Amino acid sequence: MNFYWGALVLAICTSLGGQILLKSGAVAEGNFITQLFRPSTMVGLCVYGGAALLYIVALRRIPMSVALPCTAASYVVVAVIGYFAFGEPLGAQKLAALGLICGGVVLLATAA
Repeated sequence: MNFYWGALVLAICTSLGGQILLKSGAVAEGNFITQLFRPSTMVGLCVYGGAALLYIVALRRIPMSVALPCTAASYVVVAVIGYFAFGEPLGAQKLAALGLICGGVVLLATAA
């Protein structure tokens, strides 16, 4: 795996961490302004920004038509984390959709 694919993988993982932090800030009580200034929300926004910078590095050598769909891999992990950490539903239809996403990501990544 070269440097740019590594940057893409790191961008995906960093984005995933940012999403989890944003969700943890959003589930607490209070209005939107209170949620916005929670430490988890503020750190999540910064982490998400870092993911965007890594994604820009990856785009230097990976076609956008491949890189962006590869970020869909985070949807799968987020759905599982949402199920276990936040009690979100994960039924058969959602699992099938996540399987299709995985298949598409693999096809795109190997076609690059």
